Amino acid sequence: MGAAEQKLNQANQRNEFLTQRLESTNARLTATAETMSRNVGATQQQIQARAQSIMAAQRAQSLETERLAQQQQAAEKRIGAVSTDVATVKKDVGGVKTDVATTRSELETTKTQLQRVVGDAGVMSGLIATNHSELEVLKHRGDRNYFEFTLQKGGQPTLLSSVKLQLKKVDQKHSRYTLNVSADDRNIEKKDKNLDEPVQFYTGKDPVLFEIVVNNIDKNKVSGYLSTPKNAARGASAP
Repeated sequence: MGAAEQKLNQANQRNEFLTQRLESTNARLTATAETMSRNVGATQQQIQARAQSIMAAQRAQSLETERLAQQQQAAEKRIGAVSTDVATVKKDVGGVKTDVATTRSELETTKTQLQRVVGDAGVMSGLIATNHSELEVLKHRGDRNYFEFTLQKGGQPTLLSSVKLQLKKVDQKHSRYTLNVSADDRNIEKKDKNLDEPVQFYTGKDPVLFEIVVNNIDKNKVSGYLSTPKNAARGASAP
């Protein structure tokens, strides 16, 4: 074999070796590229999943913020309503205080108007009420029992405490009236009595003083009250 052929064979062997090295390198590069591609794909999926998770968290946060805002608005409305109610109550309390002060003032004025007079039996009467307001003052004093009445002319006897009253006659022009008083199984006629005059009589096992005061006279009826001692018999009025 000549030197030239020997060099050719060496060159072919060298080329074959380089070809194998090249193919091996290409194979490694191909494998590396596939691995990197898979890794890139996996990374993209992870990035997408992470992005979706962040978006879901943002949506949940947005919904929670909206819910809290709605709750705050509702709470502010309730607080506003309560504030309005409190203001109304304060106003009502102020009105009540004013009414109480006015009532006290009226009671004090009424007390100064109450009178003591001698009744038809010649006995000094207790305080006389000439209207319902004055009678309320007497009731609050608690000194005696008081029974209000309205008697109709010609009507049936009306039971008050332990006595019966019956209106017989009315003289509206002269502010006079006549009535019958039934007590202790006896009948007493109280004739031509005047408006606001204490009509007095004694009744009971241990006689005590009862008083009748008529403080309003109409055409065919009168109204007023019966006053009895605290220890006297009590009973509901009845026709």
